[in-house]
Amino acid sequence: MWKSKEIYYISDSTGILITNLGESLLCQFPAINFHEEKFPYVKTLKDARQTLKYILDQSRGRRPIIFSSIMDTEVRDVFRSPEVEFFDAFDFFLEPLETCLEAKALRVPGFSRRDDDVKRAKRVDAIHYCLDHDDGTKENEFDQADVILLGVSRAGKTPVSVYLATQLGLKAANFPLTVEYLSKLQMPGSVVRNIKRAVALTTTPEMLQRIREKRYPNSTYAKITTCIDELQQAEQIYRRHHVPMISSAGKSIEEIATQVSQEIGLAKKPGSVS
Repeated sequence: MWKSKEIYYISDSTGILITNLGESLLCQFPAINFHEEKFPYVKTLKDARQTLKYILDQSRGRRPIIFSSIMDTEVRDVFRSPEVEFFDAFDFFLEPLETCLEAKALRVPGFSRRDDDVKRAKRVDAIHYCLDHDDGTKENEFDQADVILLGVSRAGKTPVSVYLATQLGLKAANFPLTVEYLSKLQMPGSVVRNIKRAVALTTTPEMLQRIREKRYPNSTYAKITTCIDELQQAEQIYRRHHVPMISSAGKSIEEIATQVSQEIGLAKKPGSVS
């Protein structure tokens, strides 16, 4: 078994697709250390040859792995070298799909990322809304939100809100349940009024304590007893108002955001019927 391996992601567009695919596969091999580099916008034969030369110089005969999403056949074939392990996304998926659908694919680099003006404007609007409504700001405008994330301090509300806005184009507001609300087991009227769009993020006391301790070491705020009390009080509030709860412990931002979108009905849940 290899102890380490060089990985190269090659694309004629941004490289986001092939990088995500490659990383999803490589994470299944935790015992191996991977050294990864990305080469987006490899569009010409000259680009391809220069890139391959760099890869071979770096790898020194260790047969590096190349993940490719290059559309142009000539450019792609430059990387079909006996000195590398070559994995091409379109060899595996696009050609069989053409056969299955009995149709020819466009084969246009980065086509899925060419949003029309309406989609782009919606995403920009969502990003502005997210930034303007972080951490309970402008709660009088929560009526405009697609989703309102609730949680105690440091439960992960802000990064998930940003992901929902930038990647899914959703107007995401978030509201922190501070001691003021926790002690009374209440939520503000701006949230109660929009409760059907509210989703709560929770976590484990241990995880919350670790995050808080990094920011405010040796504080009452970061004590495990404080974390336990706040999470329990928050969950009482969520149950009282029938707010769905999602644990952020041990999950990526992408996973949490997907679950949030499911809870507010923007993604189909397993077993749902259209």
